[in-house]
Amino acid sequence: MSTATVHLLRHGEVYNPDRVLYGRLPEFHLSDLGHQMADRAAEFFTAQRNAGANITHLVSSPLVRAQETAEPTGKALGLDIVTDDRIIEAANRFEGLSRIKNRLKEPKYWSYVVNPFRPSWGEPYRGQVERMMTAIVEHRDRAVELGGRGAEAILVSHQLPIWVTRRSAEGKALWHDPRKRECTLTSVTSLDFEGESLVAVRYAEPSVDLLANAANIPGA
Repeated sequence: MSTATVHLLRHGEVYNPDRVLYGRLPEFHLSDLGHQMADRAAEFFTAQRNAGANITHLVSSPLVRAQETAEPTGKALGLDIVTDDRIIEAANRFEGLSRIKNRLKEPKYWSYVVNPFRPSWGEPYRGQVERMMTAIVEHRDRAVELGGRGAEAILVSHQLPIWVTRRSAEGKALWHDPRKRECTLTSVTSLDFEGESLVAVRYAEPSVDLLANAANIPGA
């Protein structure tokens, strides 16, 4: 058994008929399908607990879509939701815009894409990893304080911060093609620790059968 596990849960589908890259904008709530996904995540973690998982700590990004995703799991497991700003969505200069590909034809946006390795359109990948890992370690340790060896924490966050954190954990370059992220809606990226050492990364998709009907905007 690992010393501790931190599960990074991505939020469910958002009601977003205008297909805006909503980023950190407030009041983007889950859609009806997103609420189904949140319920599915709660069922997933309930099954984990019933199989012996010692889940002791639940944390969420402050954004409403993450809070709404966390709620069913909190109710199912009897856990209060702790809010942590460090696991918020990545900052993005295209936030609030739709039809991003068309925007790139406009010269005023060209400076946003001069360096995809950083990336120049938003928060640096390395900065995202650093803030995420700081939060992960703190909440991992809190879970162990609450439950002892083998305790587990759930952190409800967002696609890009989760994905670059996983790539860093696996020793991969942080730059990537957004269309190829393995981090679907309400997916669970699990980080297993032995002491301070990260020893394994696992991935699951509790809502896999719901994804075909979901709107999934890269970077959202």
